Amino acid sequence: MVLTVADLFCGTGGFSQGFMQAGDFTVVLGIDIKKDAVETFSANNSEAIAIADDIRNVRVRDVADRLGGVRDRIDVIVGGPPCQGFSSIRPYRSINEDDRRNNLFEQYTVFVNFFRPRFLVFENVVGLMNHKGGKTLEAIRDSIEAMGYSTDLAVLNAVNYGVPQRRERIILLGRRGKAKPSLPAATHHFDGRGMGGSLAKKSLPLFEPGLPLAVTIEKAISDLPPVNAGKGATGYRDDVEPSEYARARRKNAKTVTLHSATAHTPRMLEIIRLAGTNRWALPEGLTTSGFSSCYSRLLANEPCITITVNFVHPASNRCIHPTQDRALTPREGARIQSFDDDFVFCGSRTQIVKQIGEAVPPLLGRAIAEAVKSQV
Repeated sequence: MVLTVADLFCGTGGFSQGFMQAGDFTVVLGIDIKKDAVETFSANNSEAIAIADDIRNVRVRDVADRLGGVRDRIDVIVGGPPCQGFSSIRPYRSINEDDRRNNLFEQYTVFVNFFRPRFLVFENVVGLMNHKGGKTLEAIRDSIEAMGYSTDLAVLNAVNYGVPQRRERIILLGRRGKAKPSLPAATHHFDGRGMGGSLAKKSLPLFEPGLPLAVTIEKAISDLPPVNAGKGATGYRDDVEPSEYARARRKNAKTVTLHSATAHTPRMLEIIRLAGTNRWALPEGLTTSGFSSCYSRLLANEPCITITVNFVHPASNRCIHPTQDRALTPREGARIQSFDDDFVFCGSRTQIVKQIGEAVPPLLGRAIAEAVKSQV
């Protein structure tokens, strides 16, 4: 049985990619306000309906008509509504599907309540746990359960699912009916701590016997050719045996794309050459501002920290290559996010970097998809 998937707030489609990799899923819909991201989504999901618009402008009945007018055409809805508007969540029964004033989560529930998918996935940042003392997250869960879904909720760390990056996200899995769903158990061992606290139950126990170790930055990117700041390269290294992870990411790609480094200023290059593991390792007076993680070098033998939309700019976060004097390239960022090398990105370099930094790692999406598939 092939299950259909709708990806709301799809961005590049990292979630969709994970579901497709799991097999027995087909993506039929993607909606996002960012045009360049939707172009990327569409390039990798050519059979899906792709809508570049504010979801509050999208009438759910019009979407149903484009899908063939059948309400049960969607088996799974996934989505991570941006945090704007969470302060005023209403019970789903009081939400008018045509009301432009609906906040983004409320519009997510409009789609869920109309299509009644068998499963739903809600994804968001860990900081949502603390919004209004946890009441916002509680209201979100209550709204979903009020629509007739049983839920499982946890903070999942992508590093525990084969992604070479410590990236925590709140994940709520809903299943229509009374049977309680289960989020995926960890597949990789990582002994570091995260921000999720007691809610990060699915990442535990950290020392599960037999689990492979977390994928490191070195294993993720060491087969990519060295490049200097302002330069690029298109060929894989032939003097390095790619790791299992790197071989899986190469997939069908014949050449390396997006592997060009930022052209840093002479002053930034001086900072990069002296960089340690945090800003305070630099000589006094070399930098004047920034978070402690700015202007700092990544460690090759560890998973990456969470990459952001600024991972090519050392002044914004910790993103200096472990051994080369430059920031990460877009291709290295994509590898760290677990995108395959043949995944097609559309847009300018700046837009692509932002798409990569904002994405749900496909391998995290795949783990969730496999959990869904096992419970059908």
